[in-house]
Amino acid sequence: MEQPKQKAIIVGVQLQNQTDFAYSMQELRNLADACNIDVADELSQKAARVNPSHYIGTGKIDELRALAEAHDAQVIIFNDELSPSQIRNLEAALERTVIDRTILILDIFAERAKTREAQLQVEVARLQYMLPRLVGLRESLGRQGGGAGLKNKGAGETKLELDRRRIEERITALQGELEKLVARRQIQRKQRQKNEVPVVCLVGYTNTGKSSLMNALLEKYNPDTDKQVFAQDMLFATLETSVRSIEMPDNKSFLLTDTVGFVSQLPHHLVKAFRSTLEEVAEADLLVHVVDYSQDEYEQLVSVTNDTLKALGAYDISTIYAYNKCDLTEQEYPKVQDNSVYLSVKQNSGLDELIGLIRGQIYDDYMECEILIPFHQGRLVAYFNEHAHVLWTSYEPEGTRMKLECRRADFERYRNDVIVI
Repeated sequence: MEQPKQKAIIVGVQLQNQTDFAYSMQELRNLADACNIDVADELSQKAARVNPSHYIGTGKIDELRALAEAHDAQVIIFNDELSPSQIRNLEAALERTVIDRTILILDIFAERAKTREAQLQVEVARLQYMLPRLVGLRESLGRQGGGAGLKNKGAGETKLELDRRRIEERITALQGELEKLVARRQIQRKQRQKNEVPVVCLVGYTNTGKSSLMNALLEKYNPDTDKQVFAQDMLFATLETSVRSIEMPDNKSFLLTDTVGFVSQLPHHLVKAFRSTLEEVAEADLLVHVVDYSQDEYEQLVSVTNDTLKALGAYDISTIYAYNKCDLTEQEYPKVQDNSVYLSVKQNSGLDELIGLIRGQIYDDYMECEILIPFHQGRLVAYFNEHAHVLWTSYEPEGTRMKLECRRADFERYRNDVIVI
C-alpha cells in the first residue's frame, strides 16, 4: 500500500541580491515531492541576514505556526541548512517536526543509492550531519547505569554521549570499508590510463539527461551492448559512477563516464563523502556539460555546476556544452556553435554533432601516415588493423603498404620497424 503523504510548509529567507530565490523555493518543492511530502503552502521573508537563533524573525514564527495549523501540516521544511540550535529553537516554538534542505537531499540519496559504495557514502554523510545535531532532551540526559551492580553507581555516560560515541565508531568503520572500495577503483583508473584510452565525463545539474545521453550513445555505437545505465525523469536518478566504452566505426574508442548530478546548495557532507566518486571528473580528458535548455533558469544551473567543478579541482578541463531538451524550446537543433551543441536526446537528434565535437577534442594526437610493413613484421599489420583507422591496404613484393590514421604515440613506437613513405 502506498504511504499517505505528509503535509508540509516550506520556508525560505531571500537575502539581498539573491536572484535565484524563486527557483530555489521551487526546487525545494521538487525535493519534498521526491521524499513523498506534500507541500501545502510556503512562507518567505526578505532580510539582510538569516536570524541566528530561529532562521526567521519572531513575527514570522507566529505567522508560520498559524499557517501550519490551518493546513494541518506536521512538518516544516527550511530552504537552508539549519544549525543544531536553530532546529531545537524552531521545534520548541512551532511544536512540529523541523527539517532542512540538507536532510531532504540526504534522504533522497539514501533512497536512490543502489551500489554498496553509494550506500556507504550516503550513510557516512547522514551520520556526519546528525553528529552535531544530537540534542540532549529529557531521557537523553538521564545517566546510564555504571559501576559494579549498584544502581547509578559511577559516573556512567549520558545517552547523548553514548549515541555520539556509537555514531563516531560507525563513521570510522564505514570509512574503512569505503577506503577499500576507493583503492580498488583507483587501480581500475590507473589501468585505464595505462591503456591510453581517452576519458570523457558527463557532468551537469541533476535531471538534465546525462544518463539518457549515455544510453543514446551506447545504442548508436554499441548496439549489441546490454550495459545501459538507469535513466529516469527524477532528481538524482544516478548516484553511481558508470563507465562505458564507446567504440567508433574507425577503430577509435573512448570511455564515457556518467556521474552524480549536482544541485544548488549540495550539502558539504555529501560532496565530502562522494569526493572519491567525483575524482573521476577531475581526471577526465574532456567534460561534456549537459544542460537542460528547457529550464528558464538554465544559466543559473550551469553556474552551480561550474562552482561545484571548481571545488573539485576540475574547472580547467576542456569542456563541451550539450544543450539538451531543445525539442521543448523554440531553439533550432541540431546545431553546433563553437564548443556547444544544441540537441535533443529524446528525439535522437544532435548525437552525430556532439560526437564530432568530442572527436575534435580527444583525438588531436592522431596523425595520418603511409607506411610499408615488411613481411617479417606481419604482427604490426594486425596491430594497426585493430588500433588504427586503415584508409587502404596494398600488398607489394617488400611487404604490406598501408595508409592509415593512428595515434602519434603508436607511430613513434613502431617507426623503426616499418618504412615510412
